[in-house]
This record gives sequence, C-alpha cells and structure tokens, in this order.
Amino acid sequence: MKLSFRWYGQDDKITLENIRQIPGMYSVVTAVYDVPVGEVWSRESIAALKKQTEDAGLAFEVIESVPVHEDIKLGKPTRERYIENYCENIRRLGEAGVKCICYNFMPVFDWTRTQLDHVLADGSTSLVYYQEQVDKVNPLNSDSDLTLPGWDASYTRDELRAVVAEYNAMTADDLWNNLQYFLEKIIPVAAAYDVNMAIHEDDPCWSIFGLPRIITDEQNLDKFLKLVDDPHNGLTLCTGSLGCSAKNDVVKMAAKYAKMGRIHFVHMRNIKILPNGFEERGHLSADGSLDMYAITKALHDNGFDGYVRPDHGRMIWGETGRPGYGLFDRALGAAYINGLWEAVEKA
Repeated sequence: MKLSFRWYGQDDKITLENIRQIPGMYSVVTAVYDVPVGEVWSRESIAALKKQTEDAGLAFEVIESVPVHEDIKLGKPTRERYIENYCENIRRLGEAGVKCICYNFMPVFDWTRTQLDHVLADGSTSLVYYQEQVDKVNPLNSDSDLTLPGWDASYTRDELRAVVAEYNAMTADDLWNNLQYFLEKIIPVAAAYDVNMAIHEDDPCWSIFGLPRIITDEQNLDKFLKLVDDPHNGLTLCTGSLGCSAKNDVVKMAAKYAKMGRIHFVHMRNIKILPNGFEERGHLSADGSLDMYAITKALHDNGFDGYVRPDHGRMIWGETGRPGYGLFDRALGAAYINGLWEAVEKA
C-alpha cells in the first residue's frame, strides 16, 4: 500500500511540507489545473509539478485527474482531436514517471452534493446529499437556480441546459459505446508507457436528472473491465462513491477486483447511508455505514499494492478552505488507514 494525499498545487492552502509530515506519506495526487479540458499539458508544467513534489521528499506518481472532454462522452466528430490530446497527455505523464491516472466518465456533472457545510452532531461540517434538495433543481427549467455543489461553473445557464439535453437524447448503451471507443484508443498508449488508467465510479452511483450514468455497481464494473481486457485498464475503488448505495457490497468488490489486479488506486472514506441520501462522516468504521477494516483486509489479502488516499474529510477544529479537502481530518484519515493496514498485516 502506497499512502498518498491530494494536493491542488501552488494555490492549495495545504503545503507539500504539511503533507510530508503525515506519517507514512509516500506520494501526492495532483494535476495541471490551468489548462482547459481537452487540451495538452505542457512538459514544462508537468516537470515543474514533478520537481516541486520530489524536492519535498514525495513521489510524483499519481495524477487526478486528466479530465475527459464532453465531446468524447457524447461521441461527437470532434472527439478525435480530444482523444489524441488525451493520448499525448498520457505519453507526457508516463515520460515524467507517472504510474497511475485517475479519471471519470460522468456526463456533465462530476461529484454532486446538496450541501458542503452540513453540521454534524460533533460540531464538524461535511458534504451531504439529500434527495429532496436535488428534486427541487431541474437544469432544463428556466426558473431553476442551478446551484447544486459540484456542478461545472464553466457553463452558462443556457449552455448547461443544452449539454444536458444532448445527454438526455442518449441511452446508456450510447454512453457505453463512447466509453469503449475512448478506451480502445487510450489503453494501448497507456500500456506502451506502463501507465495504469483508473476510472472513478460515478458519484453518487445513480442517475441524476435522467442522465445516463454507468460506472455504478459490480455488474457494470465487470462490463467496464471487459471492454478492453488489459491490466492497464483498471479502477479507482472509491469506497464512498460505491458505498453510498446499500446495494453495493464494497468489501466483496474490493476483494474481487484486487485479486484480478485491476484496482490501481483507492479512495478511502466513510459515509452514512440515510433513507433520503447520505452524509460524509469521519473515516472510522463506527462513524458511518462502511466497515473500513473489512475493506482494508479485502484489499490486503488479495494482493493490492497500489495507491491509497484518504478521501473527503470533515472540516474540524475551526479549519476553513476547500470543502472536503482540509488538512486536519484527512491527516487523521491517513493515520487511520496506516493503523488499519498495520493491523491487517500483523493479523
């Protein structure tokens, strides 16, 4: 297990020095953030990130993420240019020593939450998803406020309605076909540069506003891995994204896909499943609905040796900043992951 930590670059309030001081920390998880989606990252920008990271005593091996342009997901003729740009980014990152690239194939919206600062019983704040709040917002209605957290702020109201309408005209099979086309182009490049591509599950793992969402459960993960049956085509196992649905047996999936050698990256976080959605909680098993020890044991016992990062944390001890990405609670999460792994190894 290689412990890692998300870092948003020079503008991140959390410094590389902060990250380096977390016990057992091996690598940062970062990206080039000032290039439009679909364009090629400069070698200079990649080299600068690598130097900053390694100068701080950390490995530069995980990128999260290289975003997938909407034209690729929609299967437009313009996808060819964006796919070639994507392949070039894989080449350049591979040349720089990157071993794993996390990405997702979610239409329009990345992660979706309804509140970023919900106050939990212990006084900390966290990200939550309540279905009744989602139901009040419809991106195709002219009177919609379009304010759910996680939505791409780069769209104007009319642009958002237009792209949602394009996806509403698609079926899940159409999205599967576009994903397969994309994988058939990029995985040979990733294999040539020995870069593991690790798709992130849809967050949350169900359809929103009628949009097709396909990376959601065990059946669909099986289908995904067969689209291009290559060990470089693998998963980011996000315990929270899968675990927010009681239908998903995260322990079983961790064991199954680790044994197959197809989990390249793990996002560890705990959530509390509610009748109307879910709340993100502390990493401790007792804090939420997931058995974090059992998940860790399933990974360990089935040969997982990839990257793990503490995922979204609460805001605690008066810390402010990027919701879910404060230092304090994620550092506690990293310490907890260290303890779980050591316990499993010694057991």
